[in-house]
Amino acid sequence: MTMKDQMPSNGSPSAAFVSLSVFFPCRNEEAAVEPLTQTAVQVLDGIGADYEVIIVNDGSTDQTGAIADRLAAQNPRIRVVHHPINRGYGAALTSGFRAATKELVFYTDGDGQFDLNELPPLLPLMAQCDIVSCYRLNRQEGAIRKFNAFCWGRLVGLLFDLPLKDIDCAFKLYKRRIFDDMELLSTGALIDTEILARAKRKGCTITQVGVRHYPRLAGQATGASPGVILRAFKELFKLRRQILHPEQP
Repeated sequence: MTMKDQMPSNGSPSAAFVSLSVFFPCRNEEAAVEPLTQTAVQVLDGIGADYEVIIVNDGSTDQTGAIADRLAAQNPRIRVVHHPINRGYGAALTSGFRAATKELVFYTDGDGQFDLNELPPLLPLMAQCDIVSCYRLNRQEGAIRKFNAFCWGRLVGLLFDLPLKDIDCAFKLYKRRIFDDMELLSTGALIDTEILARAKRKGCTITQVGVRHYPRLAGQATGASPGVILRAFKELFKLRRQILHPEQP
């Protein structure tokens, strides 16, 4: 595996080479899911991609599911995966990857904190790597959460030998085939670490690119809740043993 920083291309790739699944994990994002989906369609239509947009509704209790179903009924390129109950962020990502059918698969969170216009310049990089793992240039969070994220990233990087600037940044592009024989076990916040660590074990190449991060305009973040953090730490060392020492019981 190699990891390096890249500057995205200013041009768009040829449509003939873009087969792309885009998905969003959503949990109570009724205010964001429609504008985010519409932006995705506009961006992907603009580059002439062969694409699909998948909305993963992770047990929302607001109107997220109903809005997603309406969008899918209006556009055959939009599909919805429903979790009847909230199964967790990792389970939502796993459902998105399993539902994807195109050659490349991209995900970002359903809260709209990233600009999907920054996706097309990443596509040419896939000619030389398996994963583009982005990092937030201007993380829109408080100082305490930034510090906690920094410490978590350093710990995870040390345990799994993943020298990435922002492991949990929700703006990533993959070659879908890397998931064909990848068993994903994390149902919570550790999912990004698991995917990247397993990809490293498979010899995948990873490139890093900086992207802009924007304030959340609606909804409520759950990633910093004590329950989510505790669950991630409980899973962390178990996951390390499973990935690095699978022969041990």
